[in-house]
Amino acid sequence: MKIETRQAIDPRHAKTFDTSALRAEFLMDSLFLPGEISLVYSHYDRLIVGGAVPSGGTLELSSAKETGTPGFLDRREAVIVNIGEAGTVTTGSGSHELGHRDMLYVGLGEGPLGFSGESARFYILSAPAHRKLETRLVTIEAAKRVDLGAAATSNDRSIFQFVHPDVMESCQLVVGMTTLHGGSVWNTMPAHRHDRRSEAYLYIGLSEETRVFHMMGEPDETRHLVVKNEEGILSPPWSIHCGAGTASYTFIWAMAGDNVDYKDVDMVAMEDLK
Repeated sequence: MKIETRQAIDPRHAKTFDTSALRAEFLMDSLFLPGEISLVYSHYDRLIVGGAVPSGGTLELSSAKETGTPGFLDRREAVIVNIGEAGTVTTGSGSHELGHRDMLYVGLGEGPLGFSGESARFYILSAPAHRKLETRLVTIEAAKRVDLGAAATSNDRSIFQFVHPDVMESCQLVVGMTTLHGGSVWNTMPAHRHDRRSEAYLYIGLSEETRVFHMMGEPDETRHLVVKNEEGILSPPWSIHCGAGTASYTFIWAMAGDNVDYKDVDMVAMEDLK
């Protein structure tokens, strides 16, 4: 297992970054390595983001020095998303079979985590937790679906809410998935910020030739990162987060912070974007 620590970056500091520096601080481009667990420990809300690719073997996540606890989930909750083919996740309470794009919520103290599956690819999200909640599998069929946008505005999309107050209870993680339909490329525009929460994005379902231009930065000082398949973004509370692709795509969004109110956002008017 490898784990990298990312410090919180002040927006005034971020304004001085060139493309390489922006990518080094906010882009996560090596999350899915065959036969490995790869994690990023972020100082934004102590969010941990990573991947596990068992490649036919078994991988175990039992502890990480960065959490300061003997066990990885001793003071944390986690969400595991299978972005590959069928696989198995074991927790302290049993074994769980995850199909493509299913999500497993794992409650506080339910470690260690085990990952197996020939072609499974597990996306890992974790945040501090204050109480134990039931471990629960939410399939993509059981997620709450919300259809938004229109083809005319290039944002016809379906939002799938998995770990969300309308579906289940969590301590602070809110996780879901958005799929852009054919011909649509824009997501989350008009843009917004989460001053009370940070967020992580993972872009999936992109072909080798497809790229997403992820928009970030302050509303009057926007920046962008060019992202390819299975690359992630750390989105700080002070930054907008939206994007446009060269073709349709899917992304997994995850939030942690002061609350689990999905609608607690600070909207940015189009005329304020620069």
